[in-house]
Amino acid sequence: MKFQLTALAVACAQVSAFSFVPSASNIGVSSSSSTKLSMVLEKPKVEKKLAKIEVLKSNSDHLIHPLKESMADMEEISVTKDAMQILKYHGSYMQTNREKKGKPKDYQFMLRLKQPAGELPPDLFRLCDDLSAKHGQGDLRATTRQCFQIHGIMKGNLKTVISSIMNIGSSTVGACGDVSRNVMTTPAPFVKPEYQYANEWSKVFAQLFRPMTPAFSQIWLDGEKAATVEYWSKEVEMHNVDEAMTYDSGRGIILPDSTEPLYGDRYLPRKFKIGVTVPGDNSIDIYTNDIGCVVITNDKGELEGFNVMVGGGMGRTHNKENTFARAADHLGYVPKEDMMELMKSILASQRDHGNRDVRANARMKYLVHTLGIDNFRSLVESYFGKKVQPWREIPEFKYNDWMGWWEQGDGKLFYGLHVDNGRVKDEGDFRLKTALRVLVDKFNLSMILSPTQSLIFKDIDPKDKDEIEQILKDHGILSIEDVDPLARLAMACPALPLCGLAQTEAERRMPSYIERVRSVLNKMNLDDEEILMRMTGCPNGCARPYMAELAFVGDGANSYQIWLGGSPVLTRTAYPYVAKMKDEDLEATLEPVLAMFIQQRQEFEAFGDFCHRVGAEAIESYASSYNLGSVQA
Repeated sequence: MKFQLTALAVACAQVSAFSFVPSASNIGVSSSSSTKLSMVLEKPKVEKKLAKIEVLKSNSDHLIHPLKESMADMEEISVTKDAMQILKYHGSYMQTNREKKGKPKDYQFMLRLKQPAGELPPDLFRLCDDLSAKHGQGDLRATTRQCFQIHGIMKGNLKTVISSIMNIGSSTVGACGDVSRNVMTTPAPFVKPEYQYANEWSKVFAQLFRPMTPAFSQIWLDGEKAATVEYWSKEVEMHNVDEAMTYDSGRGIILPDSTEPLYGDRYLPRKFKIGVTVPGDNSIDIYTNDIGCVVITNDKGELEGFNVMVGGGMGRTHNKENTFARAADHLGYVPKEDMMELMKSILASQRDHGNRDVRANARMKYLVHTLGIDNFRSLVESYFGKKVQPWREIPEFKYNDWMGWWEQGDGKLFYGLHVDNGRVKDEGDFRLKTALRVLVDKFNLSMILSPTQSLIFKDIDPKDKDEIEQILKDHGILSIEDVDPLARLAMACPALPLCGLAQTEAERRMPSYIERVRSVLNKMNLDDEEILMRMTGCPNGCARPYMAELAFVGDGANSYQIWLGGSPVLTRTAYPYVAKMKDEDLEATLEPVLAMFIQQRQEFEAFGDFCHRVGAEAIESYASSYNLGSVQA
């Protein structure tokens, strides 16, 4: 069955990184185009009935209650429903194994680290490795936002795990919840100035938007300070971030809330994602963030400021056309000295005007979408007190996962190690988790987690290269040259059995889909074709499927939506092609699309660019008259 696309759905699905979609009246702040901004700025504003979670946040005393009480109840192996919502702000989700039938349920907790720029010092990896073995399910997961998750923690061990992480100089604060999430950065550890600035400022932004509530210390450290300061604190001190957090320009950014002057007692309407990169490097899916920042330097390599984009986001809901994936718009350029105030102004715009009554439309992308980028810019400027300068021209973005060996530029090397779907585990002759521990213990190497669920070892002495390769080989780890390009480009979310939102498989099914797609490509003499594929078990988009050239989005048991036409350099969203594809129909669904691609592609045209150019209707028409097996490659 094919999608019957309305004009709005098509527009939303195909929104590019360089334009905005005409607004829909049922999203965010509704009004005619001529009065949108004035209605948003109108004071006082009559507030609609708040979503239940908004009331819960207000009553939590800045994320303390009822979590504190629920954690103190050691008779229960779970936390209450309300406590579970507050626990997310502390970095943890309560889960159950959905494949285990009957009662009692095996309540367990997933814990997500905060790792600005994806950095993971050797001592922190050792701790995570030990904690996952002693208190988790024995593995680690590298996420699509450059941090590790530990699964399978019991409630009675959660305080031990979180306090251990805080006391070593790390954190789980803001890894989940309606606050700024882990700040992503291009993972390549080059010593080039622009890469150094991207790394440095990602930590600045992480600190600028950190929750200030004492809840984390009260609940996990018995009210004491952590034994060690966070390992990214050097950049924070250098830029006087703590002072910038509370600086009040008098334009409404700072709230009369002494505990959370930026967030207030209700925090944000929904999660908030930030990414930082350099011109030309789109290794982080920059257009999928609420705020994307691109470092701008002068001819001497000195930082001048940032290009800023706003309004990206992946989440949507099946059969609800007022929810959609969206690529960010270009807001403009901001000098470095104004950057923290500009970031605060964007956050305040979303905090005060984002949708708090319909949670499905609460992300900032819906506010940007409804107002349009020009009106949204005016809204931000009302807080900022200055005009945002025009976007500066930069080189076109390219995609690179930074796998394999690279020279850092200081005589050292870095090595990108591919990890299938982020699962760091030992299984049979494949002993990745053990290999990482051997490398960290022997060479004391730091890691950077990549946006593609893989990882990078940095600061490697060239003389150690051969030994590192041998250790990996001895533990059954493939060299990057031996990894199928389809697998190297692919991502999948964890999905079943632990994710409560998953409608079908993702991580566990993606390897077989890679093999099956490869088989179809080989059959059609497309052996060398590289297609960026992503899979999620539900429409929420954790593996950013809507940016892929070919995506599988779970919509039921053994069933997926098919999305086509994302950019191979990740600058636009895809469009929906098939509404419901049963698992057994994969080959029959893809063969006509690939046959049309063979016959009608332009020279050097990538698969995603071809699908975007010809569109869904043309592909549907071709497929409807195609006879399976008739292709002549």
